[in-house]
Amino acid sequence: MNVYFNPNGVGDVLFVTTNGAEIKNKNHSQSGDVVRLYDNEDNRTVGFNIFSATKHFAIEGNGVIDVTDELVQSINNLLNASGYNETLEFDPRPLFIVGHVKSMEKHSDADKLNVCQVDIGDETLQIVCGAPNVDTGQNVVVARVGAVMPGGLLIKEAELRGVKSSGMICSAKELNLPNAPKEKGILVLEEGYPTGSEFTLKKN
Repeated sequence: MNVYFNPNGVGDVLFVTTNGAEIKNKNHSQSGDVVRLYDNEDNRTVGFNIFSATKHFAIEGNGVIDVTDELVQSINNLLNASGYNETLEFDPRPLFIVGHVKSMEKHSDADKLNVCQVDIGDETLQIVCGAPNVDTGQNVVVARVGAVMPGGLLIKEAELRGVKSSGMICSAKELNLPNAPKEKGILVLEEGYPTGSEFTLKKN
């Protein structure tokens, strides 16, 4: 779940994205100030646009907004009052998280891709990775589904050559870290980064 608010750029609208899966046929419906966005093929909700947002919520910040239990509860109350029988769920785990590559095997249909099983503390994610330096036993930075990369890319559930991938193992360049190497490859963390802990993005 991601929440965006940019009053100077797009007006008093709160954008809520709820599903990282690919949208095949987007449609929408509106009730009051709430617009529901959904996939017309399976009626799966993929987000809400909430107009006159500051009338409904006390919002601080610009751009990606920190999601809290209180904000999620307020959004759910508005959805219910607007006639939508849906409840948003808040996952407090960090979107950029330290993972440990438990195993790796070659993709059966792509020579340059590897299928990795990555432990993020309370869950093991299957991630397809094309970096030449990925290997079993590494501690890495994982962008979970729903994370927004510094360059603006939203991480979604994906399927690469028939294999499902839930997240991305990141390079220093993708994380916009200072002095990122030019060579292609993921960021391999040194000791001192516990599996499942948050990886904080640094600013140049």
